Amino acid sequence: MAMRSGQDWFYPYYRDRALCLTLGVTAHEMLQQAVGAAADPASGGRQMPSHWGHHAHHIVSCSSPTGTQFAQAVGCAEAARYRDPQTDEVTLVCSGEGATSEGEFWESLNLASLERLPVVFLIQDNGYAISVPVEAQTPGGSISALTGSVPHLLRIEVDGTDFVASYRAMREAVGYCREGHGPALVHARCTRPYSHSLSDDERLYRTAAERAAEAERDPVLLFPKLLIEEGVIDRRMLQNLTHEIDEQVQEATQQAMRDEVPDGASALAHLYSETPLITSREFARTARFHGAPMTMVDLINAVLREEMRRNPEMLVFGEDVADCTREANLSEVKGKGGVFKVTHGLQTEFGSRRAFNTPIAEAAIVGRAIGMATRGLKPVAEIQFFDYIWPAMMQLRDELATLRWRSHGSFSCPAVIRVAIGGYLNGGAIYHSQCGESTFTHIPGLRVAFPSNAADAAGLLRTALRADDPVLFLEHKRLYREPYNRSPHPGVEYTIPFGSAKVVKPGQNLTVITYGALVQKSLAAAAQIERRDTAVSIEILDLRSLAPYDWEAIRASVTKTSRVIVAHEDCLSWGYGAEIAARIGDELFGVLDAPVRRVGALDTWVGYHPHLEAAILPQTETLVAEIDRLLAY
Repeated sequence: MAMRSGQDWFYPYYRDRALCLTLGVTAHEMLQQAVGAAADPASGGRQMPSHWGHHAHHIVSCSSPTGTQFAQAVGCAEAARYRDPQTDEVTLVCSGEGATSEGEFWESLNLASLERLPVVFLIQDNGYAISVPVEAQTPGGSISALTGSVPHLLRIEVDGTDFVASYRAMREAVGYCREGHGPALVHARCTRPYSHSLSDDERLYRTAAERAAEAERDPVLLFPKLLIEEGVIDRRMLQNLTHEIDEQVQEATQQAMRDEVPDGASALAHLYSETPLITSREFARTARFHGAPMTMVDLINAVLREEMRRNPEMLVFGEDVADCTREANLSEVKGKGGVFKVTHGLQTEFGSRRAFNTPIAEAAIVGRAIGMATRGLKPVAEIQFFDYIWPAMMQLRDELATLRWRSHGSFSCPAVIRVAIGGYLNGGAIYHSQCGESTFTHIPGLRVAFPSNAADAAGLLRTALRADDPVLFLEHKRLYREPYNRSPHPGVEYTIPFGSAKVVKPGQNLTVITYGALVQKSLAAAAQIERRDTAVSIEILDLRSLAPYDWEAIRASVTKTSRVIVAHEDCLSWGYGAEIAARIGDELFGVLDAPVRRVGALDTWVGYHPHLEAAILPQTETLVAEIDRLLAY
């Protein structure tokens, strides 16, 4: 088909296998992948039925969540333009009309229009989102009419059952994008020749007359009729072609039936990257300190600068991260560089192509990072406050963390998502003091770091930026400029393996396992107790990374002290410490001299008033009381 270029990319709707034929993939190839038949894993084969894709043909492994692919397509197009501003590459993204109700569709349309990106939005409108008709989904019943005021957007409506008209519409849309005018939306009115799924029976909500009228528009019947009428083929040729396709389907089905069932041991395959393994000793580099002590915010900024110099395909973006979007003003203003100044100066040094602001749209921020990472860039996206990460949850959990696994290693997504987190702000309250890291450590395929000091932040961040895994990098807001956690620069090659805890204070009588802001509070609590009783010594273990965590360090410490407290800032119930405590009780019960205790925040929201915040979040005094209680057991 004329629309296909050697570099075009496709983000498919998970049921749209037929469209792959227009992109140069044979029916046999797609049938093989659809039923999981054997194929070369390096080129995208042997994937799950709903997640087919083909790396060699630039077809990204699709997923079932509705609408998430739009933002990734925008990131894919951005990556193409970043690598070659003169490229004529086009990104095609497909969807049904129902998914245009999702926020990611509008966020992505906004981005594509703002940047005039070469993205073709192909919306296949069969009139129903399962059982909900389009007039109950879209005001006016037409997504093309609804998007009429979007600047730079070419809109084309077409009868999606007419092959020739569809070809012309797609050719026009792709040509518009190739010429650099902006995005295009093709609104194709199609049919749905059967119920949405096996659990859906369309006879329960569609009349017989409606279904009969739609059947008369079935392109599987109309197109062969057109070919015969135009003399392209005769009935015998049609019979032969139909027979050939039936044989391909049968062959692929039989191959799938002959294939061995998956080995249970393969369940963890391709969950994380092995090149290099983020937990490997390859990342255990010795610090070579130099210069004056720096705050955590300054060292994070330094690492970002150094890695951007080292890796020209590393981009930093998010809300307010640039110095000044209006570059002409940079000569007159100091520049913002993030609400906490973490990214200050990056735009000034590396330019607006590599450090830039985004709209306030968290799902789109993470989604476009996924698209960029899929194309081989190293996106470093910032979510301004952890409290506002939730609009991006679908992108993080169902897309970012699953891509490698669901594509059987054909695609990877090594994006780094930086997030300011935590309380102890004296007024941050509900929407600027939240923790909740256990929600993300529960996600397979996602790495999570939570440093407590400047040196560890530098080492862990550099590892995240050089590894091939998606990483959620949590930066405690209160720790950004604390004097006690400052450090000289540990060196431009300093990295720390994930899953490598640190004994920040050795002891003999009790272990406190913790991370983030609770590390310093635990040290202060231990100092109080040891001043009072010189015969007691408390060991403090800083986990540093939460997924994975260092079980061997935990085992060694608890075996030595026989008493343990797990302390974290988040709510006590169902918090991160529950998993650690449960595993200690399960595997180390024989070495314990007392129950495993947990310290965390009250199971409520952080209040505005400083006295209320102090009562809600764990304090040094809270830890002192719990340590005393456990020592006395």
